[in-house]
Amino acid sequence: MRLDDFTYDLPPELIAQEPPAERGTSRLLVLDRSSGRVEHTEFASLLDHLRKDDVLVVNDSKVIPARLLGRRVPSGGHIECLLLGPLGEGRWDALVHPGQKLVPGARFVCGEGPVRIHGEIVGRESFGRRTVRLEAEGAPDLSAAIDQVGHVPLPPYIKRGDTPGDRERYQTVFARERGSVAAPTAGLHFTEALLEAIRARGIPIVPVTLHVGYGTFKPVRVDEVDAHRVDPEYYSLSEASAVAINDALEAGRRLVVVGTTTTRALEAAAAATGRVSAGHGTTDLFIRPGHTFRAVGALVTNFHVPRSSLLMLVCAFAGRERVLAAYAEAVRRQYRFYSYGDAMLVV
Repeated sequence: MRLDDFTYDLPPELIAQEPPAERGTSRLLVLDRSSGRVEHTEFASLLDHLRKDDVLVVNDSKVIPARLLGRRVPSGGHIECLLLGPLGEGRWDALVHPGQKLVPGARFVCGEGPVRIHGEIVGRESFGRRTVRLEAEGAPDLSAAIDQVGHVPLPPYIKRGDTPGDRERYQTVFARERGSVAAPTAGLHFTEALLEAIRARGIPIVPVTLHVGYGTFKPVRVDEVDAHRVDPEYYSLSEASAVAINDALEAGRRLVVVGTTTTRALEAAAAATGRVSAGHGTTDLFIRPGHTFRAVGALVTNFHVPRSSLLMLVCAFAGRERVLAAYAEAVRRQYRFYSYGDAMLVV
């Protein structure tokens, strides 16, 4: 497979810069992967496409306000620090800017009020990637300080600064486990009312966790798709969730999986037998055409960036030609694309 096999034309004005005015009011394109038939509807009608014996699986990872803005000490120069993941003892893996000036020993402070975060560069990994040590001032702990001082890490294709509203809208209503630096965006469409309606239909909602890393935006830079490598991401599957999923699979019930992140967590946890195992770890599973799906029966997802590993995952599930034809139809009908955009259900 070649990278050019996974491209499509997208007018820039179709890249959603804001969420819809009300959560859950996005459009929904329904793709039947066996026939290629496409239906256009609203996300609120998702329940009409679910079976009574389905099981809905969601990613309960919570986005942290991982973008820290501050100034260098003592020069006062601007600094931007994107926290990628904790390393223990106050140390974090981070992307920093300006990278060439932030060498080990450099210090900075973020926050102008009573709550501040003091930081020091303690390791240099690459041009802009650093290990930083952080300490909180004016807050009970570092997590509380990050929540107070940090900014929502909106994706690079959203060409604006974050607003207070993004703290609520760039977060799913079922987010529980802190750790993502990007939202599992297929879940952003769900409202509490829709989840209650799904439960009332007798459809269980089963959580798994996959913390979305900055690598989700990593472009595929190789012409031969198989040579691409996906950055590892942490996932976990509780014993209760594993039992619920395995019971459903053994009974022949369809798992309706919300998002590519949930898909990767399930497929990483699945054995060749089709059963999943409880536990936690990291996965660098790269799902592209040719992958044998062990658990996923239907997929709720957003529209993804051309030539991306996420688009390749959807193509693996539904077929490249049918997915790209559906995308072309979505462009013609002016759907909204990417994180704050419309949704797609593949059945």
